[in-house]
Amino acid sequence: MSARSRRKAESRFDRQTARILGHATAVFYENGYEGASMRDLSRSSGMSLAGLYYYFESKEKLLYLIQKHCFTTVVECLRARLENVTHPEDRMRTFILNHLEYFLAYPKAMKVLSHKDDVLAGELGAEIRALKRQYYHHCSELADALKEHERLEFNTRIAVLGLFGMMNCALHLVQRQGRCRCGYARAPDWRYFPRGNSGFKE
Repeated sequence: MSARSRRKAESRFDRQTARILGHATAVFYENGYEGASMRDLSRSSGMSLAGLYYYFESKEKLLYLIQKHCFTTVVECLRARLENVTHPEDRMRTFILNHLEYFLAYPKAMKVLSHKDDVLAGELGAEIRALKRQYYHHCSELADALKEHERLEFNTRIAVLGLFGMMNCALHLVQRQGRCRCGYARAPDWRYFPRGNSGFKE
Protein backbone atom coordinates (compact mmCIF):
# COMPACT_ATOMS: atom_id res chain seq x y z
CA MET A 1 0.00 0.00 0.00
CA SER A 2 1.34 3.43 -0.95
CA ALA A 3 1.83 6.19 1.63
CA ARG A 4 -1.07 8.14 0.11
CA SER A 5 -3.41 5.15 0.26
CA ARG A 6 -2.36 4.47 3.84
CA ARG A 7 -3.12 8.07 4.84
CA LYS A 8 -6.55 7.85 3.20
CA ALA A 9 -7.31 4.62 5.02
CA GLU A 10 -6.19 6.10 8.35
CA SER A 11 -8.31 9.21 7.76
CA ARG A 12 -11.36 7.07 7.02
CA PHE A 13 -10.73 4.99 10.14
CA ASP A 14 -10.38 8.16 12.26
CA ARG A 15 -13.64 9.60 10.91
CA GLN A 16 -15.52 6.41 11.66
CA THR A 17 -13.96 6.20 15.12
CA ALA A 18 -15.02 9.80 15.81
CA ARG A 19 -18.57 9.04 14.71
CA ILE A 20 -18.81 5.98 16.96
CA LEU A 21 -17.46 7.87 19.98
CA GLY A 22 -20.08 10.57 19.45
CA HIS A 23 -22.84 7.95 19.39
CA ALA A 24 -21.33 6.19 22.43
CA THR A 25 -21.42 9.40 24.45
CA ALA A 26 -25.11 9.84 23.65
CA VAL A 27 -25.94 6.19 24.44
CA PHE A 28 -24.09 6.25 27.79
CA TYR A 29 -25.80 9.55 28.60
CA GLU A 30 -29.29 8.16 27.90
CA ASN A 31 -28.92 4.65 29.31
CA GLY A 32 -26.07 4.93 31.80
CA TYR A 33 -22.93 2.86 31.41
CA GLU A 34 -24.34 -0.24 33.11
CA GLY A 35 -27.60 -0.02 31.17
CA ALA A 36 -25.97 0.45 27.77
CA SER A 37 -24.88 -2.40 25.54
CA MET A 38 -22.85 -2.75 22.37
CA ARG A 39 -26.14 -3.69 20.68
CA ASP A 40 -27.61 -0.32 21.75
CA LEU A 41 -24.62 1.40 20.21
CA SER A 42 -24.95 -0.70 17.09
CA ARG A 43 -28.54 0.50 16.67
CA SER A 44 -27.62 4.12 17.41
CA SER A 45 -24.68 4.23 15.00
CA GLY A 46 -26.30 2.12 12.29
CA MET A 47 -23.33 -0.24 12.30
CA SER A 48 -23.42 -4.00 12.58
CA LEU A 49 -22.13 -5.53 15.80
CA ALA A 50 -19.28 -7.09 13.86
CA GLY A 51 -18.38 -3.73 12.38
CA LEU A 52 -18.52 -2.10 15.80
CA TYR A 53 -16.22 -4.69 17.36
CA TYR A 54 -13.76 -4.05 14.53
CA TYR A 55 -13.20 -0.57 15.98
CA PHE A 56 -13.69 -1.23 19.70
CA GLU A 57 -13.41 -4.52 21.54
CA SER A 58 -15.69 -3.51 24.42
CA LYS A 59 -17.88 -0.75 25.83
CA GLU A 60 -15.25 -0.36 28.57
CA LYS A 61 -12.76 0.78 25.93
CA LEU A 62 -15.34 3.24 24.61
CA LEU A 63 -15.88 4.74 28.07
CA TYR A 64 -12.13 4.98 28.55
CA LEU A 65 -11.63 6.84 25.25
CA ILE A 66 -14.50 9.26 25.95
CA GLN A 67 -13.19 10.08 29.42
CA LYS A 68 -9.59 10.39 28.27
CA HIS A 69 -10.56 12.71 25.42
CA CYS A 70 -12.58 15.01 27.68
CA PHE A 71 -9.96 15.34 30.41
CA THR A 72 -7.17 15.80 27.87
CA THR A 73 -9.14 18.46 26.02
CA VAL A 74 -10.20 20.48 29.06
CA VAL A 75 -6.58 20.54 30.33
CA GLU A 76 -5.24 21.57 26.91
CA CYS A 77 -7.80 24.39 26.74
CA LEU A 78 -6.82 25.50 30.24
CA ARG A 79 -3.12 25.61 29.41
CA ALA A 80 -3.78 27.68 26.30
CA ARG A 81 -5.93 30.14 28.24
CA LEU A 82 -3.36 30.51 31.03
CA GLU A 83 -0.44 31.26 28.72
CA ASN A 84 -0.79 35.04 28.91
CA VAL A 85 -2.43 35.27 32.34
CA THR A 86 -0.02 36.12 35.15
CA HIS A 87 -1.95 37.38 38.18
CA PRO A 88 -2.83 34.51 40.56
CA GLU A 89 -6.44 35.65 41.00
CA ASP A 90 -6.96 35.94 37.24
CA ARG A 91 -5.43 32.50 36.74
CA MET A 92 -7.87 30.99 39.24
CA ARG A 93 -10.77 32.78 37.54
CA THR A 94 -9.55 31.38 34.22
CA PHE A 95 -9.60 27.84 35.62
CA ILE A 96 -13.18 28.28 36.83
CA LEU A 97 -14.33 29.83 33.55
CA ASN A 98 -12.68 27.10 31.49
CA HIS A 99 -14.27 24.33 33.60
CA LEU A 100 -17.76 25.82 33.51
CA GLU A 101 -17.74 26.69 29.81
CA TYR A 102 -16.43 23.30 28.74
CA PHE A 103 -18.89 21.22 30.70
CA LEU A 104 -21.84 23.51 29.93
CA ALA A 105 -21.06 23.04 26.26
CA TYR A 106 -20.79 19.25 26.61
CA PRO A 107 -23.37 18.17 29.24
CA LYS A 108 -23.57 14.61 27.90
CA ALA A 109 -19.82 14.19 28.24
CA MET A 110 -20.01 15.59 31.76
CA LYS A 111 -22.53 12.93 32.78
CA VAL A 112 -20.36 10.21 31.23
CA LEU A 113 -17.39 11.54 33.21
CA SER A 114 -19.35 11.25 36.45
CA HIS A 115 -19.21 7.43 36.44
CA LYS A 116 -17.53 5.94 39.49
CA ASP A 117 -13.81 5.28 39.29
CA ASP A 118 -14.30 1.53 39.71
CA VAL A 119 -16.25 1.27 36.42
CA LEU A 120 -12.94 1.16 34.57
CA ALA A 121 -10.60 -1.52 35.85
CA GLY A 122 -6.91 -2.26 35.38
CA GLU A 123 -4.66 -0.02 33.31
CA LEU A 124 -7.55 1.87 31.71
CA GLY A 125 -8.98 2.86 35.08
CA ALA A 126 -5.54 3.77 36.43
CA GLU A 127 -4.91 6.10 33.51
CA ILE A 128 -8.24 7.91 33.92
CA ARG A 129 -7.72 8.28 37.67
CA ALA A 130 -4.27 9.74 36.95
CA LEU A 131 -5.83 12.30 34.58
CA LYS A 132 -8.40 13.24 37.25
CA ARG A 133 -5.63 13.69 39.81
CA GLN A 134 -3.68 15.81 37.34
CA TYR A 135 -6.69 18.07 36.86
CA TYR A 136 -7.20 18.36 40.63
CA HIS A 137 -3.55 19.29 41.11
CA HIS A 138 -3.77 21.98 38.40
CA CYS A 139 -6.44 23.64 40.52
CA SER A 140 -4.56 23.02 43.76
CA GLU A 141 -1.41 24.71 42.42
CA LEU A 142 -3.42 27.74 41.31
CA ALA A 143 -5.04 27.95 44.76
CA ASP A 144 -1.65 27.75 46.50
CA ALA A 145 -0.27 30.51 44.27
CA LEU A 146 -3.26 32.72 45.09
CA LYS A 147 -2.94 31.96 48.81
CA GLU A 148 0.73 32.91 48.81
CA HIS A 149 0.21 36.07 46.73
CA GLU A 150 -2.64 37.38 48.90
CA ARG A 151 -1.14 36.03 52.15
CA LEU A 152 -4.31 34.11 52.87
CA GLU A 153 -4.84 31.31 55.36
CA PHE A 154 -6.98 28.37 54.22
CA ASN A 155 -6.76 24.63 53.76
CA THR A 156 -6.02 24.13 50.06
CA ARG A 157 -7.50 20.64 49.91
CA ILE A 158 -10.82 21.70 51.45
CA ALA A 159 -10.95 24.85 49.31
CA VAL A 160 -10.32 23.00 46.05
CA LEU A 161 -12.78 20.19 46.76
CA GLY A 162 -15.35 22.81 47.78
CA LEU A 163 -14.71 24.73 44.55
CA PHE A 164 -15.33 21.63 42.44
CA GLY A 165 -18.51 20.97 44.38
CA MET A 166 -19.78 24.52 43.81
CA MET A 167 -18.87 24.46 40.10
CA ASN A 168 -20.69 21.18 39.59
CA CYS A 169 -23.77 22.50 41.44
CA ALA A 170 -23.72 25.55 39.17
CA LEU A 171 -23.48 23.34 36.10
CA HIS A 172 -26.47 21.25 37.14
CA LEU A 173 -28.51 24.35 37.95
CA VAL A 174 -27.86 26.02 34.60
CA GLN A 175 -28.55 22.79 32.70
CA ARG A 176 -31.91 22.33 34.47
CA GLN A 177 -32.89 25.89 33.62
CA GLY A 178 -31.85 25.39 30.01
CA ARG A 179 -29.64 28.45 29.68
CA CYS A 180 -26.13 28.24 28.30
CA ARG A 181 -24.21 31.02 26.59
CA CYS A 182 -20.76 29.50 26.75
CA GLY A 183 -17.92 29.90 24.29
CA TYR A 184 -17.83 26.29 23.11
CA ALA A 185 -20.27 26.26 20.21
CA ARG A 186 -19.89 22.75 18.86
CA ALA A 187 -19.88 19.18 20.05
CA PRO A 188 -16.47 17.57 20.73
CA ASP A 189 -14.52 16.76 17.59
CA TRP A 190 -13.40 13.23 18.34
CA ARG A 191 -11.10 13.21 15.28
CA TYR A 192 -8.58 15.18 17.31
CA PHE A 193 -8.42 12.60 20.05
CA PRO A 194 -4.69 12.18 20.88
CA ARG A 195 -3.23 8.86 19.80
CA GLY A 196 -1.19 6.55 21.98
CA ASN A 197 -1.20 5.66 25.68
CA SER A 198 -0.81 8.16 28.00
CA GLY A 199 -15.22 12.52 41.16
CA PHE A 200 -11.84 14.35 41.39
CA LYS A 201 -9.29 13.03 43.77
CA GLU A 202 -5.93 14.13 45.08
